Amino acid sequence: MFKKKDNSPLTKDAALIRMQQYCEYQDRCHQEVRTKLIELKVYGADLEDVLTDLIQDDFLNEERFARSYARGKFRMKKWGKMKIQQELKFRKVSPYCIKKGMTEIDDDEYSEALLAVMTKYRRTHKFKNQWDLRQKMFNHAYSKGYESFLINEFMGEFTV
Repeated sequence: MFKKKDNSPLTKDAALIRMQQYCEYQDRCHQEVRTKLIELKVYGADLEDVLTDLIQDDFLNEERFARSYARGKFRMKKWGKMKIQQELKFRKVSPYCIKKGMTEIDDDEYSEALLAVMTKYRRTHKFKNQWDLRQKMFNHAYSKGYESFLINEFMGEFTV
């Protein structure tokens, strides 16, 4: 509908409509929208005006983004809290919103998810000995973003 035919920048109104559609598709953080606007060659005051309008019309809400991102990555990809927080920081989400996002993860579900990640890994991989099992399972769970103290709590349940 709003495809550019040449390499000229979008008008402020066209950019606003384009970004409303972009934000309706899924929750976005401020940095993603800012990057997209720059790709569309919208700069300066127009960029800030579009961002302001999106925030005022609730198309862009960083807390909502943080909550849905944390919930989605935890439930779908079984990411741990450390990895989710790291990714939110990478997207320049505020510490307040990151904290709110982390409230979406229930502690009991979190422990169950870690146990499921470790059990699946144990089932699908072969290990030479107990040390090899501990090392590889720890590294796998840690790379998924789970805390080392929590991984160690569950490690005793697995043997070669």
